[in-house]
Amino acid sequence: MKKRALVVPSCFACAVCLPVAVLAQGPTFSCAKASGEVETLVCSDAALAMLDHKLDEAYKAAAAKAKGKLATRLREEQRGWVKGRNDCWKAKGVQTWITATWTVDTVKGCVDAQYRLRTSELQAVWQLVPPKTVFHACQNNPANEVVANFFATDPATIRLERGDRTVTLWLVGSASDGKYDGQNVSLVHQGNELKVNWLDTNTGKTDELQCQAK
Repeated sequence: MKKRALVVPSCFACAVCLPVAVLAQGPTFSCAKASGEVETLVCSDAALAMLDHKLDEAYKAAAAKAKGKLATRLREEQRGWVKGRNDCWKAKGVQTWITATWTVDTVKGCVDAQYRLRTSELQAVWQLVPPKTVFHACQNNPANEVVANFFATDPATIRLERGDRTVTLWLVGSASDGKYDGQNVSLVHQGNELKVNWLDTNTGKTDELQCQAK
């Protein structure tokens, strides 16, 4: 039986391709000062270096919007994300959880996933790409409302709002399956319907919601 490990995204790509000249420069951090297996890997892998540049662009765009305490929180989250990315060395030959249902078992697979999740998270949270917003009534009750903001990121993301709670979810598996995972929340999106499982951490109860677009 394979061992299992957990690498948690923080909180837990820019769509335009980067020119070849950018890729030739490597990642945004100094490879001369790279330490550890993960940073060395990013420096030697053009695809990961490109993801590093995409994340850097998203982070800078978010930082330009963040003010005061939000800016401090953003910096803290990013430092936490770097630590989580660097923990991907643990994924070598070990089943490693990226989300509740998304696993990898290679260091590169883990690093790739961490970059994609963090970049798409920033794009969704800070609306660096425009959302498609859909209001849903749940349990056939218009007052029991869930708002889904869909973002065309990689992977696709949803910012789900219910009352005073907002979470980010990521598409896992194929788009046709419509399955999304987030922290304490999962959902299936098919057509105009959402099937949501939302854990209330205060009560330990999971709400199972059947929601229809208004």
